[in-house]
Amino acid sequence: MRIAPVFALAFTLAAPVTAHAQDAGTPAAARRTVENYYAAIERGDFRAAYAAWDDGGRASGKSYADFRQGFAATAHSRVVTGAPRNADAGMSQRWIEVPVDVRAALKNGRRQHFRGSYTLHRVAAGVSDNPADSRWHLSKARLVAVR
Repeated sequence: MRIAPVFALAFTLAAPVTAHAQDAGTPAAARRTVENYYAAIERGDFRAAYAAWDDGGRASGKSYADFRQGFAATAHSRVVTGAPRNADAGMSQRWIEVPVDVRAALKNGRRQHFRGSYTLHRVAAGVSDNPADSRWHLSKARLVAVR
């Protein structure tokens, strides 16, 4: 009788991994990618934030050193994401746009507010040998300062 709880625990632990793997290409996963990006910035994990960008970070348009330096004056940042929109597919590529409202506090006490969107990209599942390619990555950012 003690075996059943162990199996139940093993199933409980395995279920989220499977669900997460199947969820990697959904609009909800795209939204979480943007939220995780800002969470990484907030905790100072700039490597993870840079890696959230397509092409190993290069889609950010900056080297890692310049990317990190771009947040040197930021004390805190927070993002509110909207419902993903404008999903598009073609030739094994997938694209989606996630609207955002971003607020940041600088170390000097100044506050910043931006609105806009991130375009995310992924490769269709099964096309690439690299499983990371089928997860969403940031491809473009369009943010405008709110006054």
